[in-house]
Amino acid sequence: MLPADLHQEFGVDAFTEIMALEGKAFRNVRGRKTIQVRLGGVSYFIKQHFGVGWLEIAKNLLSLKKPVLGALTEMQAIQKLTALGVATTPLVGYGVRGVNPARQQSFIITRDLGEIISLEDICADWADSPPEAVFKQKIVIALAQLAAKLHGAGMCHRDFYLCHFVLKKEALAEGRADLILIDLHRVLFGQSSHGRAVIKDIGGLMFSAKDSGLNDADWALFKQHYLPQSTVFWEKVDARANKLYAKFHSAKFQNRLAQEKSAIHQP
Repeated sequence: MLPADLHQEFGVDAFTEIMALEGKAFRNVRGRKTIQVRLGGVSYFIKQHFGVGWLEIAKNLLSLKKPVLGALTEMQAIQKLTALGVATTPLVGYGVRGVNPARQQSFIITRDLGEIISLEDICADWADSPPEAVFKQKIVIALAQLAAKLHGAGMCHRDFYLCHFVLKKEALAEGRADLILIDLHRVLFGQSSHGRAVIKDIGGLMFSAKDSGLNDADWALFKQHYLPQSTVFWEKVDARANKLYAKFHSAKFQNRLAQEKSAIHQP
């Protein structure tokens, strides 16, 4: 699935050429690579999935996790979010080859969003230098409303952290909280809006915001604009956030993070 203007950038076997493309690497982990390239003078992001192997599939299944086999999940998630009115990375192309789930290769191409900044970076110094109260409230409400749309539609992000919410710099300069949700390759569908997957999503969001300067009043505002949930739900969310915070700051996790970052810069 490629638009005509991109098809002409490749030969007869466009799939093989796309999977062999090199560009600026933003993510390079086993079986998956995210690169930025220019095609026809336009900037795109391409996620190349090279096959996960039976060992990875078995490991996920034994952990009761749905294995991510390729780019299909992200394509479907972009289409669903777009239909819901949730801003995300614009879909440009998709391709898949092979029927063996362990060896299947695929790609997804999305249009570059341009000059953007993540909420993780925007909020980085809020604890010491709080923003204007009105802008902070806009961000919190926008987060809650986006999460409500996502979870209300039975979807879970599975990497629901501040770093995966971005704003275009022009929107930030104008004080607009036009959030864009990115990195959808692990999205789950058909989930209960009160279930474990949603608890993990919101717990992940709260974990990622623990050092961002968001306070109890901000989370109370979030809850007002999110889905109605029980006291038990929020207790489980807090427990999840605290568990993730402890794990993130462990030596084992920090070493793994350093290895992944170093892999991005390897040729």
